[in-house]
Amino acid sequence: MATRAPIIIDGSYLEGGGQILRMGLALSAVQALPISVTKVRAGRSTPGLRPQHLTGLQLVRDASKGRLEGGQIGSCEITFYPGTIAGGGYLADTQTAGSVTLLIQAVLPCTLFANSPSYYKLRGGTNAEFAPQIDYTIQVFRKIIYSFGVDFTVFLNKRGFFPKGQGEVTLEVKPVMKALKAADITDFGEVVSVHGIAYVAGVLPIKVAHKMANAAVDLLHQRLPQNIDIRINRVKDDQERAFGNGSGIVLWAKTSTGCILGGSALGKRGREAEEDGCTAASEIISCVENRLCLDSYAQDQVIIYMALAEGKSRIRTGPLTNHTRTAIWVAEMMTKAEFKIIQEEGTDCIIVECEGIGFTRARRN
Repeated sequence: MATRAPIIIDGSYLEGGGQILRMGLALSAVQALPISVTKVRAGRSTPGLRPQHLTGLQLVRDASKGRLEGGQIGSCEITFYPGTIAGGGYLADTQTAGSVTLLIQAVLPCTLFANSPSYYKLRGGTNAEFAPQIDYTIQVFRKIIYSFGVDFTVFLNKRGFFPKGQGEVTLEVKPVMKALKAADITDFGEVVSVHGIAYVAGVLPIKVAHKMANAAVDLLHQRLPQNIDIRINRVKDDQERAFGNGSGIVLWAKTSTGCILGGSALGKRGREAEEDGCTAASEIISCVENRLCLDSYAQDQVIIYMALAEGKSRIRTGPLTNHTRTAIWVAEMMTKAEFKIIQEEGTDCIIVECEGIGFTRARRN
């Protein structure tokens, strides 16, 4: 168990939310560096730990055989002492609609440096507000970070929605044997396809999924080149495949150079399904028209892998979100990797470069 003094992180910085906790603990566990996070979620209307954040912290604690101090609902300061990252089977349940994709964000980086494969059963909200939908994680994010040498699989066992959650996914992760690879995601190429899924569950009829999908397809055909392959699957999940009522749409575009871009929307009572379809399609169209190689949802998620990789990684994306700026701040503080942000002339595109630290399990030991 590490005994050095913890690194102090101000949890109110910029985004001031749960991302600082997730990234901070992940990098703490990976590098065996104790941390203290103060002013936890100070930027939120209800500061301190909420159930989903505490579940994520406990999951990283268990995976790294560490010690967590201040781990209670409402805590505004936590201290974490990591131990040895171990593979094997783990279970985490937010017992709310807390996002399982945010649990994945918290535990995946440290799991890559475990001593054997890891298997996680994660329960909560699979398609929730203010977090990537599970379909995005599977169809977009997983394929993006494969460029860094990350190999993981997610199985959607059951969807879960606000307010009760009770969805479930299985996460399987193979540890890396050496440092992650640097990735260059700056060549857009040309868009070749847009695929997706429009889903409904519970009392909602399949026609809601058709309305979302049809609106998305119509807008994509209007705004994108006519020779691309556009296909959106329409699904009604039964009680075995979903808990509660919910709907949503997730799209993913592929380009000739291998870029994967996402667009999505969650259904909301009182809002027309066609509006959700157009929202998801518009996000794809914006990425394509600006020739972005990484969408705004993936920006912040790749920062930790850029920092840990060996060599220089580069991404071409749109204006940086506060989540991304926060991620860079945490990564630089925790790893000493150096990031450079370059505004591309004549466009709204941003190039983010990082000379990674080439972290390996041997360095941790």
